[in-house]
Amino acid sequence: MLPCVQETEKMDDFDAAFGYLLGEMDNLAQSLTPVEPGTRKNCTFSIGFTDLNESLHELEDQDLDALVADRESTSDGNDPADQGAAATLPPPSNSVGSSEGLQTKAERIQLALQKLKEARVRKLIVKLLMSDGSSKTLMVDERQTVREVLDKLFEKTHCDCSVDWSLFETNSELQIERGFEDHEHLVELLSAWTRFSENKIYFLSRPQKYVMFTEPQLFYMWKKKTACLSGINEKGKQMLIKEHFGGLTVIVPDLEGKLYLKEDGKKLWKPLYFMLRASGLYYVPKGKTRATSDLVCFVRFEKVNIYTTKNHKHKYKAPTNFCFVLKHPCIQRESHYVRFLCCDDKHTLLLWVNSIRIAKYGTALLENYQAAMKRASASQRLHFAAEPRPASPKTTNVEDYPHEPPPDFIPPPPPPPSENTQVLRHVLSSFCLD
Repeated sequence: MLPCVQETEKMDDFDAAFGYLLGEMDNLAQSLTPVEPGTRKNCTFSIGFTDLNESLHELEDQDLDALVADRESTSDGNDPADQGAAATLPPPSNSVGSSEGLQTKAERIQLALQKLKEARVRKLIVKLLMSDGSSKTLMVDERQTVREVLDKLFEKTHCDCSVDWSLFETNSELQIERGFEDHEHLVELLSAWTRFSENKIYFLSRPQKYVMFTEPQLFYMWKKKTACLSGINEKGKQMLIKEHFGGLTVIVPDLEGKLYLKEDGKKLWKPLYFMLRASGLYYVPKGKTRATSDLVCFVRFEKVNIYTTKNHKHKYKAPTNFCFVLKHPCIQRESHYVRFLCCDDKHTLLLWVNSIRIAKYGTALLENYQAAMKRASASQRLHFAAEPRPASPKTTNVEDYPHEPPPDFIPPPPPPPSENTQVLRHVLSSFCLD
C-alpha cells in the first residue's frame, strides 16, 4: 500500500474518533445542567423551598439570630468592598443584642438575606422531611459534614442517637435514592442539584447503613452457606473487620455474579457476569473467560455514586425491583451516562450496593461507623444519668413503732392448751352438736 494511502486512512480514523468524542461531549453536556453567566449572585440559598423568603420564615429564631449576628464571613477588614457592605449593617454585637435591636422578624429576614448573599462561606437553608410527614428546617454551611448535621437534628428532634439515622436524597424523575455518607459535606452534595430541582432530603432510620460492620461475614464470606455465616460470634466479626480494614489498604470483597444491564435508550436488559475489584466494576465479555486479562472495565468509582431504585420493574421493565444505579452526581435526568443494573433478589442487592460502598470509600466508612457508635454511647450515658432513680425502701425499726408492732413483726406461737381448756372445748362441742 502506498504511503499516501496509509496516511489518508490514519487521518480518516482520527477524524472518526474525534467526531465520536465530540458527540459524547455533546451528550454529556445535555445531561448536565447548563450554568448561566453571573449565576454566582443568583445562586441557590435554599433547598426544598420555592422561595428564599419562605425558607427564612421557616428557620427557628435561634438560627435566624445566628445568621444575623455572623459578621465574620462578610468582612475581615481588608477588602474595601466588604468594608462598604459592612458599613450598611448594624454595629457588631452578640446574637441576643442584635435580635433585640431589630423590631420585627421581617427586618431580621431582610438582613439575613443580605448576609447570605455576601457570605464568603456559603450557607444553605435546607428543608428535611421526616418519615411521619413533618419537616425540619436547618441552616447549613459548606464546612459542615453530614455527621454534624445529624448531630444537630438529634438535638432538634430529641430522637435517639442511633447509628442507623441517615440523610437521604431522592430523585423523583429517575426514581432513585442515596444515603449520604457521614464524612461528606452536605452543601457540596446539594450544589450538584439543579436550581429548580424537585429532589428532596429525608431524615430516616435505615438499619442496614453499617451492615458491613455489624455483619461483615456477609461480604467477606459470601460464598459460604447461610448456616455457617449465622454461627459467627462477635469476636469472629471483629477479627474480620480488623483483617480487611486494619491494613494499609482496605480489602474489597471479591464479589462476582450475574447482573442485568439495561441497554442504552431501551427497556431491554441483558445478563452479564460482573466482578468487583478495588479499581472498579468489571464484566466478562461474551465468549471470554473470567481471567483477569479478559475482563473489561465497566465503571470506576471515583466520579460516580451508587443509588438504589424504586419500582424500576414498572418504569424500565426491569427483571426485578432489586436494582441500583451508578451515575455522576451532576446528572439529574435520564442519560446514557446513567448505568442501570438489576439483581435477582434483595440479598444480592444488599451485597453489591454495600460492597461498592466499601470499594469507593474505604476506611472512611469505618471511621464514620466508629464516630456514630461513640455518639450513640455518649447519648445513652446521658440518658441514663438523666433518668430519675427509684427511691430506696425505708428501713423499718422496732423503735419507730412504740405503741404497736411493726408490719413485719411476727408474733410468737401461742402456748399449748391446758387440760382445763381441752375439757371446756369438748363440752362446748358436745353442746353444739345437741
